[in-house]
Amino acid sequence: MSIASVHDASAPAGGQAPMAQFFIPATASLQERRPRTLKHGDTFAVFDHNGDALSGPGSPEGVFHRDTRYLSHLHLTINGKRPMLLSSTLRDDNATLTCDLTNPDLFDETGKLTLEHDLIHMRRTRFLWNAGCYERLAVRNYDERRQQVRIEISFGADFADLFEVRGTVRARRGRHLPSVMEQDRVLLSYIGLDDLKRVTQLSFDPRPDELGSDHVIYDLDLAPHETRSLFIRICCDQDKDRPLGYQSFFLGLRDARRALRSSSSRAASIVTSNEIFNEVARRSVSDLYMLTTDKPEGPYPYAGIPWFSTVFGRDALITALETLWLDPHIARGVLGHLAANQATEVDPAADAEPGKILHEVRYGEMAELGEVPFRRYYGSIDSTPLFVLLAGEYLKRTGDLATINHLLPNIEAALTWIDAHGDRDGDGFVEYGRLTQEGLINQAWKDSHDSVFHADGTLAKGPIAIAEVQAYVYGAWQSAAEIFRRLGRPERAAKFLARAEGLRRAFDTSFFDEELGTFVLALDGNKQPCRVRSSNAGHALFTGIAYPERAVQVARTLMSASSFCGWGIRTIASTEARYNPMSYHNGSVWPHDNAMIASGLARYGYRAETARIFEGLFASSTYIDLRRLPELFCGLPRQRAQGPTFYPVACSPQAWAAAAPLLLLQSCLGLDFEPDARIISFNEPQLPSFMDEVMLQHLRVGNGSADVAVRRSGRSVVVDVVDRRGDIRVLTTA
Repeated sequence: MSIASVHDASAPAGGQAPMAQFFIPATASLQERRPRTLKHGDTFAVFDHNGDALSGPGSPEGVFHRDTRYLSHLHLTINGKRPMLLSSTLRDDNATLTCDLTNPDLFDETGKLTLEHDLIHMRRTRFLWNAGCYERLAVRNYDERRQQVRIEISFGADFADLFEVRGTVRARRGRHLPSVMEQDRVLLSYIGLDDLKRVTQLSFDPRPDELGSDHVIYDLDLAPHETRSLFIRICCDQDKDRPLGYQSFFLGLRDARRALRSSSSRAASIVTSNEIFNEVARRSVSDLYMLTTDKPEGPYPYAGIPWFSTVFGRDALITALETLWLDPHIARGVLGHLAANQATEVDPAADAEPGKILHEVRYGEMAELGEVPFRRYYGSIDSTPLFVLLAGEYLKRTGDLATINHLLPNIEAALTWIDAHGDRDGDGFVEYGRLTQEGLINQAWKDSHDSVFHADGTLAKGPIAIAEVQAYVYGAWQSAAEIFRRLGRPERAAKFLARAEGLRRAFDTSFFDEELGTFVLALDGNKQPCRVRSSNAGHALFTGIAYPERAVQVARTLMSASSFCGWGIRTIASTEARYNPMSYHNGSVWPHDNAMIASGLARYGYRAETARIFEGLFASSTYIDLRRLPELFCGLPRQRAQGPTFYPVACSPQAWAAAAPLLLLQSCLGLDFEPDARIISFNEPQLPSFMDEVMLQHLRVGNGSADVAVRRSGRSVVVDVVDRRGDIRVLTTA
């Protein structure tokens, strides 16, 4: 993520770095606010539990479209007072947010009680669809007497760029235009310094009793047990003149639910003997498809809400790898969209070079003006090898040679980039270093300014060859060999296999440290090792670059008390100089990181360790609102009868975190596919301690599918085929 990542390259090594250019201020905790989030396409919304968006310093709330906040304030009152919260929940499929509210005790000017609490019920039902936010506010009188209540909804739009919301201070901004008020709608407008006019249209049905530039008022006269419905629509840059009201709301709701149901129906379904894990799995799948946006090339998972609801290359590639067994269409969409946006020329401002794969795309005013470098930004060192790696894994999962043939020029360009630009000094390792002072200083997944350092805490100077990127390049060479073998070009396949084996030897020689008992974090610009115990080493297991005898030591180090905190493996071990369990990258626990490491442990046969990581992350989810794993949490040691410590500004939902339980399940089950032979296989399946049975339905391979039950039987695990469709086989190896 491009977060808290940039500092002055001339800062003294080991000294205090200047404030990052693109940072998220810790002035307001998302965990404290426990926001409710919705998303559709390029629009997302963040509300509090009441369904309001309360503007103020540090507030991330509002309705955002294409990196601009189109609604920054929305506040509901009854007779001038904020309603009391009864409940606030998202549907299991994330289609709607429902907030149940009631009136507090209400008094007149003399202090006389005029309305006792809990007599008026208000239900806010809200969803996003096609750049619009729709709401139905149902107000019901449960009193035995007629009641007159005043419902006021205040609103505002600051049209802040997302980077402003994140904390960047701008010297100049565009100008707000006067509000335009009509009978049943208000238009709020802003012309940015990029000369683009952005418009928020708020429509109301029925017509309000009072309509102002920043509020509407309804005076409701409610008979006993009468319900009145008010409809609100907030549109971003769209002039929707079609009627609002009942029909528009429910037709939109129907379409939104159908779209979610249609996309999620591609996924295999998961039902286990553990009801809490079933909730985790449902939320993971729902979050995954809510975050997925349909691009011309196919479905593409945006990274996360609120800070990363856009195209990220690395995040989507890893998410696609995590979910490849569940729904390979996601991988195909990710590959297609990244191929369509692959760099074709050198552009230092964008850190672009021919063949390089995207890091990030932004559409806001600041990106358009170049105030941040992320309009179309390529500053990640790992996206390009991960692109090739995913292409090979997609082929192995699906046998879809036609798609790979279509992508072949992009795969070739990515392979060329690894040699021509990735390996800067010709030593066989891929290094990163930004092309301008405005680019990200660290360009691997741990992209904080202080995430790569030496044993004494001194920050490493680049160009930096970081451990996991070498593992990804090894995986890319292996994938290239598989692709060219399938294309009937065995000589090229053999060359890539030889490249992979050569890299494996060099990596072992230069990165493995016997004293540390693991691979070093990185090599700095002088090829000096950063002798730090980190989770990065686990990614060497993920792609198989580690020799088996090294895997024994790496597994032991990763699962030691200094690294495994009880909830998961820390990014940095507690023994290291810059360890801080409350930091973003230097001691925290990231679900996706742990899922990839667990997959690597399973690759080398460490099923018990895989299950232990799974159990830790599952246990953390039992303490988390909505059973939703966040982007990260703090790496403080697990305490008996206490939940994990949350990171204050972690995104939730986050695509690769949502997908983590899905990859963990696959790793425990040893689930794999052979599409040409139409085989679904379970290699030494294990079940974590919290689960005695799992039913996987609609596991697809080729044109067939199967429903498979995996059950604990004494000390063994057995696999039963419940149903199959088509000529497929299910195999189990002990």
